Amino acid sequence: MKKNNVVKLAITSFVCLLPICLAFVLYNNLPDRFVMQWSIEGSPNWYAPKAVAVFALPLFFMILNIILNLVVCYYPKRESVSKAMLALIVWLSPVLSLIIVPLMLLANLGVNLPIKMIVFTLVGIVFIFIGNYLPKSRQNVIAGIRIPWTLNNTENWNKTHRFAGPLWIIGGLLFIITAFLPLKNTAGIIIIMTILSMTIIVPVLYSFILHKKGY
Repeated sequence: MKKNNVVKLAITSFVCLLPICLAFVLYNNLPDRFVMQWSIEGSPNWYAPKAVAVFALPLFFMILNIILNLVVCYYPKRESVSKAMLALIVWLSPVLSLIIVPLMLLANLGVNLPIKMIVFTLVGIVFIFIGNYLPKSRQNVIAGIRIPWTLNNTENWNKTHRFAGPLWIIGGLLFIITAFLPLKNTAGIIIIMTILSMTIIVPVLYSFILHKKGY
């Protein structure tokens, strides 16, 4: 691994672990049953022991960060992936750790936070970012719609990603709109599944149709 990649890995891993400092400060005031997940309506539906939760979350993001950095570092054709997409892959875990862990700590302290609004907005922003770069991405096995037909045919890859880009942007906007809607669990799940179907299943079907046409 090159020196600059080692430095980047060290910095991003350090950033992933930064929320542990806040966890130490707040630890004695946190409940023993730490809420790990909320329903779309905002009700807690999954708990974990405090000692596990507050330290395991940053460690999880750090491990994920190491894996993603190693994949990017040792992929032989990384020049085929846009620099913006590589930056997203490298910095995704640190940014999520800096946002999600403090939010969960504050929410467990009883601070009234619009968890659904924040999470859905973040997801929407990521979808829009990815959708903007999908049409520009060249054939690779790191990022994109990596299915047999796109990986085996450059024209299929290009057509599928040009088709999928706007769908991901629309999906991102729908996630952001959904963040501000007073949804019940069932309605929220239906909307989420619809957006995911539009952004994932539809491009795959489109790629398969191209494949059948000889692309």
